[in-house]
Amino acid sequence: MRKILLPNKALILVFLAVFACDRSYVPKPEGYLRIYYPEKAYTLFSTEAPFEFEYPVYARLEHINAQNDEQYWYDINFPDLNGSIHLSYKQIENNLDDYINDSRTLVYKHSVRSDGIQETPFYDTDNKRYGILYELSGNVASPVQFFLTDSIKHFLRGSLYFNTTPNRDSLNPVIVFVTEDIRHMIETLKWK
Repeated sequence: MRKILLPNKALILVFLAVFACDRSYVPKPEGYLRIYYPEKAYTLFSTEAPFEFEYPVYARLEHINAQNDEQYWYDINFPDLNGSIHLSYKQIENNLDDYINDSRTLVYKHSVRSDGIQETPFYDTDNKRYGILYELSGNVASPVQFFLTDSIKHFLRGSLYFNTTPNRDSLNPVIVFVTEDIRHMIETLKWK
């Protein structure tokens, strides 16, 4: 005689289906990579350019091949932080106001995405360094920009960019870290 076990198997499947699916799925929040910051140390940037300053030893300096009037353009790359500071130098020829207005325009183009822009003036009459450090809050492409000039011959502009989608919440610790380096660069700049 043959036993039929089909109802028992069906009962087990129904039992498993009912009790196995009682947990609801909860998605995990986005996580961000842990960043290990290098120890602060600086080296002298001294090339044929008409300026010099100290920049971080954990950054790489790259000369940008540009046109003749833009021969002193550089990138200071932070490979471990996935960002860079773009530096552009111009020689002043009765056009200082144009350069300052251009710098201000480039900063305020970010005001569409910015939650605010803090301007910090920089005056060092002993070393003939004058400028403004712009710190932009919010999800902007360039959170820190600056310019320096001696108001007679030299004009240097810099802007910080990261190679990622702007997200101030996750980038803020890195922005604060690199802003300290930018302040050090500004304070150690000398014109040749």
